[in-house]
Amino acid sequence: MDCPSCALKVEAGAVSVPGVRAAAASAVTGLLRVSHDGDVRVEDIAAAVKAAGYQVRLPVRTGDSDGGGTERAGSANAREGTGAAAGGAVESGADEFRNRLRLAVASGVLLALGFAARWILGPGVPASSAFLASTALGGWMVGRRAFGALRARVVNFEVLVVVAAVGAIAIGDLPEAALVVFLFAVGETLEAAGVTRTRKAISSLLELAPLTALVKGPDGLEKEIPARDVQVGDTVVVRPGERFPVDGVVRAGSSHVNQGPITGESMPVPKGPGDEVFAGTVNGTGALEMVSTRGADDTTLARIVHLVEEAQLEKARHQKLVDRFAGSYTPVVVGLAVAVAVLPPLLLGRPFEPFVYRALALLLVACPCALVLSTPVAVVAAIGNAARNGVLIKGGSALESLGRLTSVAFDKTGTLTEGRPEVSDVLPAPESGLGPEEVLRVAAAVEGRSEHPLAAAIRARAASAENGRNFESIPGRGAKARVRGRNHYVGSAALFETDLGVGLGELGDAGRRLEAQGKTVAYVGTSRRVLGLVAVSDVVRREAGPAVRDLRRAGVGRLYLLTGDNRGSAEAVTRVLGLDGFRAALLPQGKVEVVRELADAGRPGSLGMVGDGVNDSPALAAADVGVAMGVAGTDQAIEAADVALMSDDLGRLAYAIRLGRRAVGVIRQNIILAVALKAVALVLAAVGLLPLWLAVMADTGNTVLVILNGLRLLGGR
Repeated sequence: MDCPSCALKVEAGAVSVPGVRAAAASAVTGLLRVSHDGDVRVEDIAAAVKAAGYQVRLPVRTGDSDGGGTERAGSANAREGTGAAAGGAVESGADEFRNRLRLAVASGVLLALGFAARWILGPGVPASSAFLASTALGGWMVGRRAFGALRARVVNFEVLVVVAAVGAIAIGDLPEAALVVFLFAVGETLEAAGVTRTRKAISSLLELAPLTALVKGPDGLEKEIPARDVQVGDTVVVRPGERFPVDGVVRAGSSHVNQGPITGESMPVPKGPGDEVFAGTVNGTGALEMVSTRGADDTTLARIVHLVEEAQLEKARHQKLVDRFAGSYTPVVVGLAVAVAVLPPLLLGRPFEPFVYRALALLLVACPCALVLSTPVAVVAAIGNAARNGVLIKGGSALESLGRLTSVAFDKTGTLTEGRPEVSDVLPAPESGLGPEEVLRVAAAVEGRSEHPLAAAIRARAASAENGRNFESIPGRGAKARVRGRNHYVGSAALFETDLGVGLGELGDAGRRLEAQGKTVAYVGTSRRVLGLVAVSDVVRREAGPAVRDLRRAGVGRLYLLTGDNRGSAEAVTRVLGLDGFRAALLPQGKVEVVRELADAGRPGSLGMVGDGVNDSPALAAADVGVAMGVAGTDQAIEAADVALMSDDLGRLAYAIRLGRRAVGVIRQNIILAVALKAVALVLAAVGLLPLWLAVMADTGNTVLVILNGLRLLGGR
């Protein structure tokens, strides 16, 4: 299956099965998705599709417990488990290409012999026999598919080619009939090659995970088993240079792992006990023992492949418009062909033969294959490119929306900042006689048993600290504990000035300046005096600045910060990164309202929202494009967004936007090319200036050009 008419036949075959509600087939990916009532067997669907002339293998069922669900099937058995459909489609496409190539070559040889015989011997039996044999070989697969289409009550391009060839034979033009069928066979062969290459963009992901795993048993013995048989909790040994067969957590050993196939990261990441690893990533120089946390069918890689397959079946906005146009185009042109063949001879007394010839040429340009393929081939190529570079794009609509973005709003914590508070300043009070390290040790001692994030930052910075005794949390203010025989306090200015009645003096002025910079200030002291202050800040990511500049270069004109943090912190991050505005102290619902407000203020469909995909999921859903980052291994985050960045690299966002813009440009080029060539062919056919063989070239050549143009999106980062 590699053309729109093929997809129509497959869909018609599937829908003919009782209980099937709807079917969607992709000519580019070779995948079929069927929605049914729950009483339908996949074998029945496969039989109906086979009756239309296509192979179906390796179904994967996903559905609800009530029996309803969706069947997804590929066309060959390349791998078992999730994602096998994609690999099967590629294998089937390669087989189809080889079969078509053999028949096209044989047809071409016989066509050449026919012309040679005609030139040497003149018109006669040898030349006619060669032309008929060429027509039969070149039209073998065409005829089979035309018959299957008619059984499914679909008039596709194969039917039109067969009608044209038979018509040419009927009017005695055997060379024309053979040439039409041969050129069509060549065009279909080139289409199959292009579509197969597009499918490999996804099938290559399947090859990342090894088929076997080295499992260590309770007795300490190692045994190689199929990766699909690895159970959750099994200990898997991964030697240097090998790929991880399943997701898991490192139990023993240390190494550096190339996570590029999943996250798109360019540098290997250090891994040790407790670190998460993913199937399909490559171990470095050290041997690792890991405990499996997911089966082979449920790994992050398998879910990526599944989501990409689903995304390829989801139609883009351009594709929906094209499909509506194509639905009217073919019947109109067929009607025009009938009128051209019948009306001039009947009304004007003209001879039938030249007008029948014109009608046959019109029939050959009546199939909008190139136009219908103009969008999906570009979408599949772009989504495959993105998946290989650590970006999941949830379908053609999300891809096109990325290409239209002119404004982006960011969450702060964990997106533009590290999400891990760190001590940035330690200031002793001038009259305390203490140094910065001593102030920090006292603060760490007081906070020794606190669970507050700021307490963890203070403890991490202190070189050494004793644990205070009689720890007590003071809600909304801070904490106190007994250190070196005296009660010490760590907390806000209000704790000291209001609750303890201790003035802050010059230290208070310094604290207010630090808070104006977006830092959180905790004062340290006793019930009689302040000893110093500790300022904690959430550090801006190193890559945030370059990522913001890259977004500007990618054409994003407005960048905003939305955060639940205080105004000072938001203002500081906005100033450091050069953003265009911020909103602070927002609750989740407040973020949703601001996102809608920004979306209404800009161009329709032009606002993106970037967050962690979990806490920000309402805001992501409210934006035109929701982007979740750092979501490798996180089901909820992957499902929450339109676009998912598998790593924490914010620079991937600019890449995704540029890819979206390229995709929209290629789609528009394809549509313009397809429509322009069709229009020229229609005019030439109507006035009798388009030979049948040139009509075939106009259609198949147009389709091949559209596919090749779409394939450009497979390259580039």
